[in-house]
Amino acid sequence: MSSHFESIDQVVNELADSSYIADRALATVLFLAHRLEKPIFLEGEPGVGKTEVGIVIARLFDTELIRLQCYEGLDSSTALYEWNYPKQLLHIRLEEQGKRERNKIEEIIYSPEFLIKRPLLEAILRSEEKAPVLLIDEIDRSDEEFEAFLLEVLSDFQITIPEIGTIKAKKKPIVVVTSNRTRDVHDALKRRCLYHWIEYPSFEKEYKIITVRLPGIESRFAKQVTRFMQKVRSVDFLKKPGISETLDWTRALMTMQRDYLDEDVVIETLGCIFKYQEDIKRFKEEIWADQETRAEYLGIDAPVK
Repeated sequence: MSSHFESIDQVVNELADSSYIADRALATVLFLAHRLEKPIFLEGEPGVGKTEVGIVIARLFDTELIRLQCYEGLDSSTALYEWNYPKQLLHIRLEEQGKRERNKIEEIIYSPEFLIKRPLLEAILRSEEKAPVLLIDEIDRSDEEFEAFLLEVLSDFQITIPEIGTIKAKKKPIVVVTSNRTRDVHDALKRRCLYHWIEYPSFEKEYKIITVRLPGIESRFAKQVTRFMQKVRSVDFLKKPGISETLDWTRALMTMQRDYLDEDVVIETLGCIFKYQEDIKRFKEEIWADQETRAEYLGIDAPVK
């Protein structure tokens, strides 16, 4: 891995140049993970910017992003490799018609040409010239059996394919593992990584994210949206909106050519903020039904320092 990150301040600045606003704690973890060649384990609520970290790092290092999206039932063959059986069978039939010897046929059909490469194998094979970024997204959605398998891969970054042999990464991929904490991930996996919890952003950070990601927005409008979202997160909804919902909602409002919040537009666009009908109903009945509370949510905060 090339020495790209020279200081923590550089990490903060380069992330900001790529429109990712990071605090110093996250920048420190990224700096150390790069220097120590350790995987990064990012936990936090959905929508706080965990996945974006892997995307931005790939951009900064000018390298390939390889993403493994985890889900229940994910197994090693889906994540690592599998043989292209239909293609192998077709080739066997063609070779048998040509009277080729059996051992020669086996040698051909178990060659890399018939190998379907999945993300983990791709990350190992693509490391010859430049280490790629391997984003293992939402590891908490996978099963514990897959976690155990992943431990072996992250330890040595090598795999053994019985028909071919052992393949080892020439350069360690930059690994970013994310979790929404829908279940506890085993300590053995976390111990192999540098850990960081990404919080919901503060008012100042969220305001800055909005103005950086949506440069055409008026300052007053950005503050109004930020205040609104900060107050929404103070309520214990089933799914509190993250920064991704903030940006989606703000883009939607700008698309509607709105430059301020009012009672009507908030009600019309609640689907951009909440993802559960129960949360929308609760918001309408417990918050928006009260005139003073509505005024608080629509108010303008003090200027950002």
